Amino acid sequence: MKITVIFPLLLLVCSGSTDQNKTEAEKEILAQQITSLQSLPQDILAVLREMAVTLTQQKFDMRLLQTENKEHAAKLERQETELKKQETELKKQETELKKQETELKKQETEVDKLKQQLKVGQVAFSASLLATGSGYFGPFPTFTTLIFKHVPTNIGKAYNPHTGIFTAPVRGAYHFEWYIGTHGGHQASGAVLVKNLQQIVTAYEHQTSGYGSSANGVTLLLEVGDVVFLRLWVNTKVFDNVNHHTTFSGHLLFTM
Repeated sequence: MKITVIFPLLLLVCSGSTDQNKTEAEKEILAQQITSLQSLPQDILAVLREMAVTLTQQKFDMRLLQTENKEHAAKLERQETELKKQETELKKQETELKKQETELKKQETEVDKLKQQLKVGQVAFSASLLATGSGYFGPFPTFTTLIFKHVPTNIGKAYNPHTGIFTAPVRGAYHFEWYIGTHGGHQASGAVLVKNLQQIVTAYEHQTSGYGSSANGVTLLLEVGDVVFLRLWVNTKVFDNVNHHTTFSGHLLFTM
């Protein structure tokens, strides 16, 4: 019964000690209630006042905590916003880094390509008919490919000493020269330069006595994979020995 009476009284005391915005009617009612409280024993009033002060302090502490929580929430929100900003900047930097890596790979590829072109662009060969000994080649009743087996120079490995065929490694202008000869007699010496299956230019000499020689040269535009070689002319012969009289040479002038 005491608790039932004291709790409403406590609320009344707290209301009277903390609320500053009551109307005149409410203030008059509150004054009447406070007057009625004064009839209570002093020890009960003292307890009520103490409890009212405690409750007021608790309300103040609660409001302070609420304010601090709002400040913490606002601070956390600012931190989250800053974190998102940093994440966005990081993604932007990652994108830029990937872009730079792509550009670097592109430049490396271009450098490798230029290196390869420079390497392939170094093409030159020179060869003579016989690797050892001396002798004649021909005559034959048909055109026959001349295979120059002694190869002192073959930069770029475009000339094949097993087939006698030069294969263009890059598109460009190439210059070729060849020298042929034989001792005088019934057969002449002759050779024609062939590009793929097309006869281009010929060197030919017929001398009945002594040693006769002839030569020719030509500059050709070749595509990658085009082949160039020499064919011995029908019913002619050529001579070669350790002095390398019969030769075939070529080199790349420039790429295109």
